[in-house]
Amino acid sequence: MRAAVMYGAGDVRVEERPDPRIEKPTDAVVRTVASCVCGSDLWPYRSMPADGTGRPMGHEFLGVVEETGADVPGLKPGDLVVAPFTYSDGTCDYCAKGLHFSCRNGGRYGFDGVDGGQGEAVRVPYAAGTLVRLPVSADTALLPSLLALSDVMTTGHHGAVTAGVGRGDTVLVVGDGAVGLCAVIAARRLGAERVVLAGHHEGRTALGREFGASDVVAERGEEGIARIRELTGGVDKVIEAVGTRQALDTALGAVLDGGTVSRLGVPQYEQGPFGRAEFLRNITLTGGAAPARAYIGQLLPDVLDGTIDPGRVFDRCFTLGQVPDAYRAMADRRVLKALIRP
Repeated sequence: MRAAVMYGAGDVRVEERPDPRIEKPTDAVVRTVASCVCGSDLWPYRSMPADGTGRPMGHEFLGVVEETGADVPGLKPGDLVVAPFTYSDGTCDYCAKGLHFSCRNGGRYGFDGVDGGQGEAVRVPYAAGTLVRLPVSADTALLPSLLALSDVMTTGHHGAVTAGVGRGDTVLVVGDGAVGLCAVIAARRLGAERVVLAGHHEGRTALGREFGASDVVAERGEEGIARIRELTGGVDKVIEAVGTRQALDTALGAVLDGGTVSRLGVPQYEQGPFGRAEFLRNITLTGGAAPARAYIGQLLPDVLDGTIDPGRVFDRCFTLGQVPDAYRAMADRRVLKALIRP
């Protein structure tokens, strides 16, 4: 099969790899219908040391089940399924409490001999605990929004949930990438009355307004913090969806004492401002890697009935053979989120 492999910074290739096969009775083989490039894929794309072995890429995909192992109840060949961005057994103590990302037997696509999602097919470990069957056919117009449940929509929802967003709240979302825009959807869905979006890419913030952002703050740094406080007087709930130190500083500068900052962006810093000043302000710092598997069932009905449409974050479609172009386009900020079709 063909699949995307990263060999170092800026070096993504589409090459022939062995077809996936059932290796354990809990496996399933899924023929990919759609996948995408994640913003987190751009971090290794910018910085990964050269590697002669290569790393299969992609952790967001949906597809049709081709084959299942003997111990995969509830799934059969022909089922359309969405895969959360990590696999999990669904039975350990962490999965039982909805923290599937920390599954004791789980893992990440593209590592430890597991295929990446940016390919023609994927062997999915612990398929029964990982994959979610979709009650629609593969030709549905809802495909982009269903794919968004694999990561960006469930991650945005995680930020809103862990920030404690509720009815009537004013919420700040820092970052106008796909996750930040989905966090706007999520905050509105949970009842936020006002959502301020901090971002400076006009096309993206315009989509954020369509998703429900009440205000957009394009200024950055101290100027941005001052503008947010001018608009709101400070906010109780912040969703930080970038992962840079500047984004975190904006979140901490805008949040009121006693407020909550939920981090969704994978941190690109080793040290942060978590000392005496933040302690005295009683700020709660939460968030982290989303347990996407726990949220898909909650969000799926709203996608199916059109209440939310997170698939609009996909603004350009590429073929599998064009994946290197998709990475370049996203890295150059010419594309918000690239959809990939085989």
